[in-house]
Amino acid sequence: MTIAYHTLGCKLNYAETSAWEKQFAAAGFETVPWGKPADLYLVNTCSVTEHANQKARGVIRRAHRVAPGARIIVTGCYAQLRPAEVRALEGVALVVGAAGKTTLFQTVRAALRDGFPAPEPAPAGDGAPQALRVSGVMPAYSSGERTRAFLKVQDGCSNYCAYCTVPYASGESRSLRIAEVVAQAREIAAKGMKEIVLTGVNTGDFGRGTGESFLDLLKALNEVGGIERYRISSIEPNLITEEMVDWIASGTKFLPHFHIPLQTGSDELLRRMGRRYDTALFAEKMDYIRRRMEGPGLPKVFFGIDVMVGLPGETDELFAQTCAFIRRVRPAFIHVFPYSRRPGTRAATMKGQLPERIKTERVAQLKSLSDSLSEAFLAENRGIAETVLFESREKGGTMSGYTRNYIRITVPYDKDLVGKTAPVIIGTDHE
Repeated sequence: MTIAYHTLGCKLNYAETSAWEKQFAAAGFETVPWGKPADLYLVNTCSVTEHANQKARGVIRRAHRVAPGARIIVTGCYAQLRPAEVRALEGVALVVGAAGKTTLFQTVRAALRDGFPAPEPAPAGDGAPQALRVSGVMPAYSSGERTRAFLKVQDGCSNYCAYCTVPYASGESRSLRIAEVVAQAREIAAKGMKEIVLTGVNTGDFGRGTGESFLDLLKALNEVGGIERYRISSIEPNLITEEMVDWIASGTKFLPHFHIPLQTGSDELLRRMGRRYDTALFAEKMDYIRRRMEGPGLPKVFFGIDVMVGLPGETDELFAQTCAFIRRVRPAFIHVFPYSRRPGTRAATMKGQLPERIKTERVAQLKSLSDSLSEAFLAENRGIAETVLFESREKGGTMSGYTRNYIRITVPYDKDLVGKTAPVIIGTDHE
């Protein structure tokens, strides 16, 4: 039996899809490329914005057009938040919510044996998301290149920010045990991969309810042989501790690369949205990391930040505060996206909802600012000695990889460099 996979959204979803693909392959299913006819299609969806929902529907409809007789299994955040809507799409045979992810493979095998369930009637009510508690976390990792893997360590979130549906889509925060994560890391190392990116819905919240801590996890992973580099994909600023930074800076495998969600540079909007920090704390964390990890001849720390524009009540003045704050803290990159009104969230009913035109204008302004900051970051690092882990992909006679502080380096293709680290001087012997 053939099966094709399509993943939307975050790296956590990619890790989960990869885990399911391994399970189906071990059971004898043949993986075929997405877009080709298959007996089964598995779509792992995102629902962070309404556009993400639209994209998921488009993917499902295209699969049905390619193979009208195929059975389509849909999981992920969209499946959890809008199950009746998803099940009504032609070709969808099974919708698997957050609670069913750990047993998805077994559920599909049972359905193939005993028959897929008939569609259930849509639930009564206004469709607002409901509180969701899920037990357990599915171990998972993915690798797009043979040099790097994205390793899931945590799932869910218990913050319930005013604009966000993630706790309703993924459940409350929960974690794997350190021993389970280390076992996965050893499996990754055995495949010859050199770098691991830790990922989760709220990665820094690892250990909630288990008695273990995120720093304990980092220290255990640091001892795994064969892995040369670790990155932390995203961590809330209030969960970054001085103890953690001091340990990372002491000469570990963890790199000078931090992705920290800001969302807005307005303290008024941070309070209104229920965020657990203010701009002073955010700046203090970045300043401390720089003090501990930068110095003469050392690379500058790469900071990527998430910023959402067009939150309810974001006046021109408050948006200007965001721009000014970003210029002050000088990240290397801004991941900017427009606020999307999500039914059932507190923000959806707040006054001051902004037209899409203003959101689009503000996205463009911040993307321009991000470009300027990225150029400045490269200029600050020019002439510094660094190491690059080169990837296997060849394009136009060249190959590329990333420095420890996430600067992409492109050099002429050399098969002997694939999967290995090599020294460079940033900005002098590469593109």
